[in-house]
Amino acid sequence: MPKLWDESIDGHRRAVRDAITEAAWQLAEETGPLSLTMSQVAKAAGIGRATLYKYFIDVESILIAHHAQHVEGHLQSLDELRAGSGPVGSRLVAVLRAYASICFHRGRHSSVDVSSLVHRDPQVAEAEHRLRQVFADLIDEAAAEDIVRVDVSSDELAAYCLRALSAAGQAADLGRVARLVRLVLDGLGCSLEVHEGDQIAAMISRDH
Repeated sequence: MPKLWDESIDGHRRAVRDAITEAAWQLAEETGPLSLTMSQVAKAAGIGRATLYKYFIDVESILIAHHAQHVEGHLQSLDELRAGSGPVGSRLVAVLRAYASICFHRGRHSSVDVSSLVHRDPQVAEAEHRLRQVFADLIDEAAAEDIVRVDVSSDELAAYCLRALSAAGQAADLGRVARLVRLVLDGLGCSLEVHEGDQIAAMISRDH
């Protein structure tokens, strides 16, 4: 089979798969995952049920696939910020406020039922480990430059960051998200230079 034709088929399959997962996620958010049927997903995605079953066996597998793809995108974005070319203090602030923003928007757009369903997937634990490692690696780098405290291990500080920043999901607005990020910086024992150089509220507002 010619390469261009093969790539065209793969692209079509990805497009169909994306249409399915997006349609299912939106319906699950609106009506709840428990009442969602494959027929409803097929109709919303604009495909037949037979085609739908070629991609997924049930609604749960569709929602889990959508969540996994969403999480992977966030992980890649955070890791790119961690590995950027700027000063470690700036990169630390960037990662903290990016994750806080993720938590904030997830809290506003994700239902409890859908969240409970997708978090039963074993891949979630692996994603959480990768996320914690992104933070731990950056904290190690910051510690080497005396930007953060060194009396607590980077793994513990990474866990602290993730737990604390998850509270952004209950924040009323982005201003409170910014204050939360500053509190986490304080908890990390960040140097005065990092605080003086941060423009957290402005950066978050500019992104969204």
